[in-house]
Amino acid sequence: MDPALGIDAHRQAVTAAAQALTEMSALLHGVDNAELGALLEQVDELVSAGAGVRAEVVLETVRRGIPNEAGKNTREWIIEYCPSLRQAGAGQLAKIVKEVVDRTSITAGCDYDDPDSCVDSAAPVAMIWDKVRAGAAGAPLALATLSEMDRLKDRIKPEFIPVVTEGMLTMGIGFGQTAMRDLKMELIAKYGLKDEADKDQAPLSKHAFLSSPQPESGDLTRYSMALAPDQAARLEAALGPLSKPQPNPETGEPDLRPNGQRRVEALLELVARATSLDAAAKGGPAESDTALHLTIGLDDLRAEAGAGEAIASRADGTLLSTATIRALACYGDLIPTLLGERGEVMHHGATLRLFTRAQRRAIWLRDRGCTFPGCTAPAAWTQVHHIQHWADDGPTDLDNGALLCQRHHTHVHRKRLWAHVTDAPNEHGRSVHWDLTEGSYDHHLRIRRANSPARQPRPPGRTSSHDQSRPPGPSGPPKPSGSSGPARPNTSERQTRASGPSGPSGFSGASGPSGSSGSTRPPGRSGPNGQPRSAGQSRDA
Repeated sequence: MDPALGIDAHRQAVTAAAQALTEMSALLHGVDNAELGALLEQVDELVSAGAGVRAEVVLETVRRGIPNEAGKNTREWIIEYCPSLRQAGAGQLAKIVKEVVDRTSITAGCDYDDPDSCVDSAAPVAMIWDKVRAGAAGAPLALATLSEMDRLKDRIKPEFIPVVTEGMLTMGIGFGQTAMRDLKMELIAKYGLKDEADKDQAPLSKHAFLSSPQPESGDLTRYSMALAPDQAARLEAALGPLSKPQPNPETGEPDLRPNGQRRVEALLELVARATSLDAAAKGGPAESDTALHLTIGLDDLRAEAGAGEAIASRADGTLLSTATIRALACYGDLIPTLLGERGEVMHHGATLRLFTRAQRRAIWLRDRGCTFPGCTAPAAWTQVHHIQHWADDGPTDLDNGALLCQRHHTHVHRKRLWAHVTDAPNEHGRSVHWDLTEGSYDHHLRIRRANSPARQPRPPGRTSSHDQSRPPGPSGPPKPSGSSGPARPNTSERQTRASGPSGPSGFSGASGPSGSSGSTRPPGRSGPNGQPRSAGQSRDA
């Protein structure tokens, strides 16, 4: 409208526009689909213009001192005459108007470029108010931008303050306050004084944190974490390649894991690699400070019932299902501690079931990487899986081991899958062949047991000659050959103690990464197919 028509004509136009908006809802059903977007743009333009004029009206009111004359503050006056701001927004509008009044000589409708104007149009507050009165920026964004510029004004080269203010406003208007704050560091690095970027980030590492675990009974364990920018960058550089979706190129199976699950499994993969290095540096997982200690009843482990309990860490008391513990037994270090009927320690053993370093190297050379169909994870990212689980008397032999990455190791245990190992690779170079039928493990285990000679379960506390070099457990150091002391029970007695009702009722263990030395089985025990094994053949129990 022509400004010469006066305020009354403009108020009449505003009233007509408000009436038109009120009546428009009943007419929307007649609008074509293609026109709805354009109509919404018109309405939004009208609303934004109205918000800008509303801010100018409040500025004019404060300049005249009307709220003070009425015995009210600016917020109270706004609430009285702007019912739409009673829910939220009145206080923020009052604050930005007060900043404009206190810092500038800006009045409603003033022209910044007027030669007679005393307004510094390059000042941040003037640039911000110009966006407010145009309806482009609301009071919340205006206050946030002004606050950020107050913090930055002494850190930015003076000649670039208008450029930084404009950049902050543009980002905030287009993408919101969070995106505007994210831009701050980039602007400091580009337009800031010397070393300002480092001053901004150096103190942050002092405030980084990782909370203690917050277990919820029978549910997830929650953590809270905040990292400095450099810490986050290092973590994401490591997580990124490991957490990408990994569709199976052979089976065509897509990777349906949600992003959060992929990231957690990638983090666990990094933990596994770190604990492997720690164990290797200290002579084996049993001596590693990063081992996972747990307890579980022996009968529960064999029957796949009940649950075990984590001990000796911040996760003390966390319950782990038997299936989870059986999966950990493939690549973790387990040190059985025999418990009596009243829970007393009867004997403290050592590592019994890990593949030796020589065995692991042989399996690496044979499998080259994860053996699950379609997976391309290299050997360095894998664990050696007991095809017949160690808890089911599976031997620690080359023909009972297969490389699996963290993801497919979990999948194989959850789906209970079985594999066959052949002496010679097939045309695709594979020696491990997986039966992907869910539950195939149980089917093949029944067949193997039916075709194998009956034998007693593995004595849980049995230690081998390899373990004699381990630190002594609660029961004292092992007796050297020929030393005095009680005679060692014969094989039948040991079997009776391991499996009979009067024997130990459970064990506790420590779990860590694979790669440590294993132990030799007692001579005469059967191999993976029930065949007798010579006393000279060495393997983990």
